Amino acid sequence: MKIEEPAVRPAIAFLLALLMTGCAREAPPTEDWRVLIALPQAELPVRLWLAADGSEAWFENGRERVLVPEIRRDAGRWVLRFPAFNNALELQPAGTEMSGTLTLVKRGYEQVMPVRAEPNPGFRFSADPRPVTDLTGRWEVTFTPDEDDPYLAVGEFDQQGGRLTGTFLTAKGDYRFLAGEVDGARLRLSTFDGAHAYVFSAEVGADGTLAGDFWSGTRWHERWVARRNFDAALPDPYGLTYLKPGWERLDFSFPNLEGRPVSLSDPRYRGKVVLVTLAGTWCPNCADEAEFLAGYLAAHRHRGVEAITLLYEHVEEFEVAAALGRALRDKHGLEHELLIAGSSEKTRAAQTLPMLNHVLAYPTLILVDRSGGVRAIHTGFSGPATGEHYRAFVADFEARMEVLLGEGVSEAQ
Repeated sequence: MKIEEPAVRPAIAFLLALLMTGCAREAPPTEDWRVLIALPQAELPVRLWLAADGSEAWFENGRERVLVPEIRRDAGRWVLRFPAFNNALELQPAGTEMSGTLTLVKRGYEQVMPVRAEPNPGFRFSADPRPVTDLTGRWEVTFTPDEDDPYLAVGEFDQQGGRLTGTFLTAKGDYRFLAGEVDGARLRLSTFDGAHAYVFSAEVGADGTLAGDFWSGTRWHERWVARRNFDAALPDPYGLTYLKPGWERLDFSFPNLEGRPVSLSDPRYRGKVVLVTLAGTWCPNCADEAEFLAGYLAAHRHRGVEAITLLYEHVEEFEVAAALGRALRDKHGLEHELLIAGSSEKTRAAQTLPMLNHVLAYPTLILVDRSGGVRAIHTGFSGPATGEHYRAFVADFEARMEVLLGEGVSEAQ
């Protein structure tokens, strides 16, 4: 029996339409994601760009893009690793979204947080923030941890409409690039930089002050209050850490990443200005400082300046710590020695350098002159996120270095 051709065409068209619809449902997923990290009392949003072929991935915090050094596709699951921090984000696609976990390795334990990701809707916290005030400017801040003493900070905010960026500076360093919104009288900021998961929130009071909460990872919570103060300032970072009475020099011997002991008395450092920094691979402020020092050394090493980084790690095993050190070295192109100095716990770290009054913060930068004398100690680091504060640090540091580099050995004595 012959089938009429006109009866066949509609059926074929219908089948083609179904096939095309099916293809549309299987279209490649977005590369632009809004990742939501679940902290115990807050949700941390951050933008993630993840190339479909796994060639590139980065997180965005305002002006900052944090590149993911290691990207792997394992049985359909994405694994994004930060080897220098020993942290990892795992994401399993499910329809148009993804879900998984973020693991942050801390000293003696791990923080594991649930994560989900959705196609980026174009905002961080609020789709249509409508602020009732402008928070742009400098703020005098007091943070009060749940189980520790209060400490002072300076908040620097820049508000464009409802969008808010900024950071907090403390005597120990800054909280890097924060991004978020002001919606009504509520402020929300967050950052994820591969090492830290921070969320800040606050309400604007009738008197213009701020009061709110700061959450970090799975365990840390602080209350904070702030009032606008364009003259807010922190203690002099060159006055917080110093040599104990009776000491004039820094003395140590620690193994480098290959296990060979290194000391300031080694021939490589004799007659040179040496920058000794106390750091940790887990510390983003230390990474900022490492990048700064790498650039400075590249430009001035011919004038007789060297550096040594003392790494205080969350892990006790030398080989694990050395592997983290190599990842930090490779990421920032460091050409100076990195030494494994001990535990990041500050009391134990201070025992390795008994000539210091304490180890207050990572990083801490010690300027040693050509004769081995300690000329200055800078606690903390105001990184690029702090704008004018970073530029002021650079100018002051370079001025101090010009003095030290201009001295001969006898002059330094």
